[in-house]
Amino acid sequence: MKENSIDFKRLFLFLIISISVSNVFRFDIFSIDKSLEKLLPTWIYLLLTAFLEGSGVFIGALISIYLLSKQRGIEISLHGTSRNKGLLMAVIPILLLTIIGVKNEQGLNPHLYGFFAVSGSFIYCILEEFGWRGYLQEEFKNQNPIKRYLLIGFIWYFWHLAFLGNSTVYDNLFILGMMILGSWGIGKIVELTKSIVASACFHLIIQIMTFNSLIKNGIDLTQKLLILVISILLWIILLRKWDKEGEPK
Repeated sequence: MKENSIDFKRLFLFLIISISVSNVFRFDIFSIDKSLEKLLPTWIYLLLTAFLEGSGVFIGALISIYLLSKQRGIEISLHGTSRNKGLLMAVIPILLLTIIGVKNEQGLNPHLYGFFAVSGSFIYCILEEFGWRGYLQEEFKNQNPIKRYLLIGFIWYFWHLAFLGNSTVYDNLFILGMMILGSWGIGKIVELTKSIVASACFHLIIQIMTFNSLIKNGIDLTQKLLILVISILLWIILLRKWDKEGEPK
């Protein structure tokens, strides 16, 4: 097989595992979520459900990345070229949500709940990003950039299975457009940093601003915008330093 070619068997394996395993938990097909919520302390429940919902993408990605690594070198990793800058990026939204606090129906202190909700969400984003950037961006990296990001965006959209719900054609086109745009934007961050942690930070901020199931309406629009502006401004500073230094730290 040519080094630049796409292995469709490997890609299909990733799709089967990521869609089947993750969506069992995302759609709570066997009512596991309700059982866990009753049995476990809230903080464990939040972290565990985040892990389960992202587990299919993560498992599929690990297997496919391993198979791809036997064909060619892999550049993208968890920390990329700077462990410290990635961790600093991650701390910013976690700290902000903890300070602001998140109103919740579990009766937890808003600041404590905010910490666990954003931590669980970040874990989920890392698991997903192993698939979209860690595997797919590597699988398609030798393709034309337009083709690369269209493919990743479409697969990301397809994985959500939004078209199976009550959403309209307009809703689905909007989601597809967001997935393609996000694939391009986050993809550019990964090209710079080679870091799944960095890409997960941007994935997280998108979730906070839109569809995050743990935060929902626990913070208002003003608070969301505050988190967005502060995070992006500080991330830009870190990314500029990351770009200048460029070597693993």
